[in-house]
Amino acid sequence: MTSNITETEMVTREIPPGEWKEFFDEFTRRHEGWLVTVENFGELGAQVAAHERPLKGIFAEGRTGSPAIEILTGDSPDETLTHVVAHPSRVRVEETAEGAESAVEIQSRDEGTTLIRFRATALPETVDGVGPGSEKSS
Repeated sequence: MTSNITETEMVTREIPPGEWKEFFDEFTRRHEGWLVTVENFGELGAQVAAHERPLKGIFAEGRTGSPAIEILTGDSPDETLTHVVAHPSRVRVEETAEGAESAVEIQSRDEGTTLIRFRATALPETVDGVGPGSEKSS
């Protein structure tokens, strides 16, 4: 089956383990406050860990992979939800043809796959001024 190329066509890019920490640090800076859904696909099927919650950050330690990657969501410290992916083995990012990140997939050796999806896909520079901490000019 063939399909026409559309502007919604996605490209998947793999992030090497040695680049996870830097990738997630930059990813967090670009997307902090964006609404995300975090899903885990494993032996029990699909489980929603967070639904349309503000992204606080994604964190991986070390330069050569990590024993865990933490995904934090929520509006305040009291409402922070942390989803931990133990023993990650693969990280991939899905992007639109324009380069906007739409999802991140983290595969675990033991726990299946975690998918982080944005409520809306856009290039970060197109949403300047509408995220948390934005100030309106008078």
